[in-house]
Amino acid sequence: MDTVQSQENIEISGEFHKRISDTNRDFAHYWFEHTLWHWDFWLSLALAVLPWLLWIMFRRRESQARLLLAGFTMLIISSWLDFLGIIAGSWFYTGKLLPTIPSYVPWDFCLLPVTVMFVLQIKPRGLPWLKGIVFAVLTAFGGETLFQWLGFYVPLHWNQLYSLPIYVALYLICHRIANMSTFDPLTG
Repeated sequence: MDTVQSQENIEISGEFHKRISDTNRDFAHYWFEHTLWHWDFWLSLALAVLPWLLWIMFRRRESQARLLLAGFTMLIISSWLDFLGIIAGSWFYTGKLLPTIPSYVPWDFCLLPVTVMFVLQIKPRGLPWLKGIVFAVLTAFGGETLFQWLGFYVPLHWNQLYSLPIYVALYLICHRIANMSTFDPLTG
């Protein structure tokens, strides 16, 4: 079939795709041999499941939809930024729950969204920028340091100080979404 894209561009993109696919297959083989069913896999699984169980038990049910929307926003943005950091060569992960993108499921899909949902519930009328700073400091210097010590997170060209404004901004975005007054009931 004739395409608008030049055949040369298609072939070059195909070569890159093949190299990426081969690397992903090699990593999956390594993961099956060296991570699956080992301590780091089990810890990652616990870090993926426990936050959501805690949230189910301690969430404010009357605010559940707003909190989930804010948490989902955190999940989407943080996993996208995480992906960009990895492809830029700024960091990588070991001990992965899954040998795929998203990069580190417990962090992007569980710990960050659940933590932000809990922080949003605490003193909901408190100063959002102050809560954002506390969230950022605890996440960057607590969470990232712990994961670095575990060997799960390996920064290459990244400093925790770079994470601070990003985490503050992410919290403020989630706060704004959780406090939107545009929620109307569904009509049919």
